[in-house]
Amino acid sequence: MAASIPYYPVNEFGPLMKGLVIGGVGILHVFLAQFAIGGGMLLYYFERLAQRGQPDARAFVDGYFKVLVLVSFVVGALTGVAMWFTTIQVGARTIGLMLDEFHWLWATEWVWFSVEIVAGYAFYRFGPRLPDAARRRLLALYAIAAWMSLFWINGILSWQLTPGAWLEGGGVWAGFFNPSFWPSLLFRTAVAATLAGLAACIVINTMDLDRARRAALLARAARFAAPVAVMPLLALWYLAVIPEDSRSWLLGGSMPMTMFVGVAAGASFLIGGYVIVGLIARRLYINGATATMLLGLAFGATAAGEFVREGARKPFTVRGVLYSTSLTPAEVARLRTTGATAGDPYPLRDAARYPTPQLARGAKVHRVLCDACHTLHGANALVELTRTWTDDQLRLNIAKLQRTKGFMPPFAGDAEDVEALVQLLRWEAAGAPAEPGPAARAAPDPAVLAQIRRWLDEVGTEPAHVAGAPPAATPATPPAAPPAPASAVPPAARAP
Repeated sequence: MAASIPYYPVNEFGPLMKGLVIGGVGILHVFLAQFAIGGGMLLYYFERLAQRGQPDARAFVDGYFKVLVLVSFVVGALTGVAMWFTTIQVGARTIGLMLDEFHWLWATEWVWFSVEIVAGYAFYRFGPRLPDAARRRLLALYAIAAWMSLFWINGILSWQLTPGAWLEGGGVWAGFFNPSFWPSLLFRTAVAATLAGLAACIVINTMDLDRARRAALLARAARFAAPVAVMPLLALWYLAVIPEDSRSWLLGGSMPMTMFVGVAAGASFLIGGYVIVGLIARRLYINGATATMLLGLAFGATAAGEFVREGARKPFTVRGVLYSTSLTPAEVARLRTTGATAGDPYPLRDAARYPTPQLARGAKVHRVLCDACHTLHGANALVELTRTWTDDQLRLNIAKLQRTKGFMPPFAGDAEDVEALVQLLRWEAAGAPAEPGPAARAAPDPAVLAQIRRWLDEVGTEPAHVAGAPPAATPATPPAAPPAPASAVPPAARAP
């Protein structure tokens, strides 16, 4: 584990930032998964209504379940596979760590998911022919299995931001029942119920019923969306238990993050206001167009919320253990002396494009340390972010990266890596000419490298939230890293 750092093959997504690729797939998958969970609970509720004498509830159950299966099961399954496909390309080491630490709990989640799928398709195929008791039991099994799938996956995902006592060796259950487990689980349950209620309003409006009979069903569906009222309290609970620096990004420390918090809160407020005041208190009739608009707002709130959840973990993918660069804190310190690309076995895909060894080294540094969150030309492009900086400003800001932006990890390379990245960005900003400038052709200036080393030593290798105020100069040789949990580097990640 101490001898080598894993380097995984890198796939490129052109001008799309890798986080956007994962986010686009993940947001759709999460939205559909929560719809499936809430839909199961809502179907059981309406089946009970049907068996207690509500005349149109049975027709709604059979019609709604077809929508649930065709949309959520089919598209949800495809996006679920797509999530695995994209995440193991961008964050293979993070996925390896999660599987290594929680493999039995994840296997438990898969068992519940399998039960959910079997129960769902069984009801889809045989539901209309089953007696009342069998229908009720099958829907109850589906609803319980869907929610239990959420229960198990929620603990694993919330552990990434708030591992809690797991960091002190508390074990798998300390990591699973982490500080944000309960607020996250209850919040997602409320979201799932709200999505199911809004989707039900759309389906009810497609039924061949007169207005009064549709209004009776709509009133029942609106009641099921009532948990939206407690979502603000659950969100505040969640904010209270996440790390202080993560909370600061959301509440003004990072304006993009704060804006997405505002989008999620604003859309949820509009939905909640309409549901509680309009549908439940005043019993307004909601047509299909309005219900569709509210569901669209809910999708926007889900997208913003997932962006916030992912962004709050920065600079880590697993808090305190693994940076967004897929390096551990101890490895960052080690790479300060060896260089970021010393063990990288993969050639550049377009090596002939780079006219000098220094530019080729800069391209490798970008691939290893920057590529997970930035492109050179495209989304979150480094060339555009740094175009107006001077060379010395570039060197300083890269060397003291966690000071430049507190949600970025420390630079995991040596002075030569910093200079190579600076020259690459300058060359790319100039249009990648066949004849690069003198600085990119010549060997790095020893005086420049000495200054970069001083900056690297001054900032150290601690993340911004640990280092606090700028530390005193530290020696070039990194200090011994504190002990990490036994599974901090999973066996699956110990070799490329």
